[in-house]
Amino acid sequence: MEIGQKVRVRRLRDRSSKQVIERLGKTGVIKSFKMVDGSGIGVVVRFDDNFTTWFFEDELEPAQ
Repeated sequence: MEIGQKVRVRRLRDRSSKQVIERLGKTGVIKSFKMVDGSGIGVVVRFDDNFTTWFFEDELEPAQ
């Protein structure tokens, strides 16, 4: 995965807010990466409506 790449949210690992749940199956663009829970890497994604949040890599898939 690279910054600027289009990705689709394919699943959610944990409980999430309504705003995040509504993004399931939606496509966004990777804006950056961040360290999460001490060992993992999170992917910060921005959607068309300018909503931005992070996901674990395995929650995303490349979009066409």
